[in-house]
Amino acid sequence: MLKKVMLVLSLVLMMSWCAFAHHTTKATQITILGDQVKWVNAPPMLPSGAMMAVLEGNPMKPGPFTIRMKAPAAYKIPPHWHSADEHITVLSGTLNLGMGGKFDTSMGKSLPAGSYIVLPAGMKHFAWTDEETVIQLHGMGPWNITYVNPADNPMKHKQ
Repeated sequence: MLKKVMLVLSLVLMMSWCAFAHHTTKATQITILGDQVKWVNAPPMLPSGAMMAVLEGNPMKPGPFTIRMKAPAAYKIPPHWHSADEHITVLSGTLNLGMGGKFDTSMGKSLPAGSYIVLPAGMKHFAWTDEETVIQLHGMGPWNITYVNPADNPMKHKQ
């Protein structure tokens, strides 16, 4: 019995290693210096005023991606959720983040530069800034945003 368990465990470990090795062999080196980041207007699914830069991958397609977002002071993103986990690192400024389906700043937490947070898929949250803030976000695409209140979707106002 112990031999069977060891054989199964060995096979599982080997398959896991093969999957990991397969994934990592597709990676290519990417080096982007700070002054080489190409900022563009954030997509219309976000409130206007923010800038975005894609560092790796394509957030709209399946697979890993890394983006940066530069938000001006007094920027607000209404309550929303994503269909995949969202990993956020605050690079500069302070990101204020609250959980839930109602925009209530008293329920928020200030995340200063250097902070990191993972928001699981489906977690309702909202964000705002008091100063210019730059975050780096990475995850698995396709990235999307679903507003708790459909009327908050900026695309409805841009049509």
